[in-house]
Amino acid sequence: MAGRGARYGHDSMIAAQMAADEINAAGGVLGREIRLLVADDRSDPTYAVRTAIRYVREDLVDFLMGVISSAVGLAVTEVSRQCQVIFVGTDHSSTRLTTEDFHPCYFRVSNNAMQSMRAGGIASSRRPWMTYLYIGPDYEYGHRQWREFRTFLTSLRPNVRFVGELWPKLFEPDYTPYIEAILRAQPDVLVHGLWGGDTIAFMEHGLRAELFERMPVVSFDAGGSYDVLEALGTRMPTGMVLGARHHNNFPLTPRNRAYVAAFHARAGRYPSYAAQGAYVGVRFIAQTVTRAGKLDTTEFIKAGEGASIACPKDREGFTSWIRPVDHQIVQEHVLGVPEPSGEFPPACYMLGRWEVVEADLLLSEPGEIEAARGR
Repeated sequence: MAGRGARYGHDSMIAAQMAADEINAAGGVLGREIRLLVADDRSDPTYAVRTAIRYVREDLVDFLMGVISSAVGLAVTEVSRQCQVIFVGTDHSSTRLTTEDFHPCYFRVSNNAMQSMRAGGIASSRRPWMTYLYIGPDYEYGHRQWREFRTFLTSLRPNVRFVGELWPKLFEPDYTPYIEAILRAQPDVLVHGLWGGDTIAFMEHGLRAELFERMPVVSFDAGGSYDVLEALGTRMPTGMVLGARHHNNFPLTPRNRAYVAAFHARAGRYPSYAAQGAYVGVRFIAQTVTRAGKLDTTEFIKAGEGASIACPKDREGFTSWIRPVDHQIVQEHVLGVPEPSGEFPPACYMLGRWEVVEADLLLSEPGEIEAARGR
């Protein structure tokens, strides 16, 4: 709720409350109202654990939900495991939460790093790039992105080369030394795995160094979020291949249009991708409790496994759903390039020329999941 990640926290809070208000206005869940308690996790796993334990033991919450940082998500999931309280992840994307560190009380309703980076691998395999350099935050999220991308792209094109990796700390104040190293390396393409305010700061430094004029730059998971397009305005570099977990201008379905318009009416701005995850999280909890017929952890798990959940990001003819093997939402992933647009001011560019990667190409098989867990 503060610092470079604050936009995602505030947008998540607004969207979650929007979903709760919609559900409560329609009669609530099994005749009861949804009530949200909100705290800043401070991007600090230790502090977040204390907060989660307080929520469970003192406030007697029925669910834990949210979390932006994968490092914090990995900490909070242990509280969920030990206390046997359902934890619905709405933003953090490390695949570890649904593979090595998975437990039945955890569900995730936004895409994980495997999905976005496999989509990026497929897109990259269609292009002539042979040498890759990566820059990403030096914690679980960045490292897992790069691992997922390298592994999958190599399976598609064994002859590509990875010529370096750079690990700035989260909320790095100065990207100049990293950009100088990138320019010296001269890869065919730079993959960046930064997010939120870190993406904006990196791009500001990159613009001054003419980085985007010297090589293609791609970011498959979060680089195309609306807050980045909004912040860069007319300076947004074109030619970048970017992804995000939700796009305000795609798909052009009634559901997505209604969601974006409702958020704008409430917040006075358009949402970053994080908002959609929080909105879906509340709706998933309400839907699953209703399907279970009562507030019970075991029954919730049964009702949640395999459940469909209609999301603003879903195209016509596709509905997201929860895989029983890992409680991961199954979704398409969409990549685009910046194009001039005045539809969502103050952004001057929005993504277009979409590449839609089918959902069934983006996750490993159940047997691979079990093997990753050592079973």
